[in-house]
Amino acid sequence: MARSICRHLLGYDFVSMEEFTPERGKRVDVMALGPKGEIWVFECKSGRADFRADHKWRGYLAWCDRYFWVVDADFPTDLLPPGTGLVIADAYGAEIIRMGAENKLSAPRRKALIRKFARATALRLHRFLDPAL
Repeated sequence: MARSICRHLLGYDFVSMEEFTPERGKRVDVMALGPKGEIWVFECKSGRADFRADHKWRGYLAWCDRYFWVVDADFPTDLLPPGTGLVIADAYGAEIIRMGAENKLSAPRRKALIRKFARATALRLHRFLDPAL
């Protein structure tokens, strides 16, 4: 599902990274960076039990402009909190069904996140190009 939403986001001119850590102790499934500096977070859930076991998602809201759940077509979407976005995805594609409410980040937090995103992306590229690192 994460790979599918990453592919889909390219159509919105967003670049994305799987398993991004905005701060110590937090790891989002997908963080996306838009052409105007927008930051969206996507959390993938495989089913009802996976969703019910996740108590940390509210802590991610302070690290994005919009928050989305990524689930498959069989997921009981009535469980998802209002104001959050919804993406239906599978191994072949994804579609944003509902946009998450916009809660703009502060300028200093946005700047710090964009810098961290850029550095993490560059480091992953270095590791890909030079596996001996």
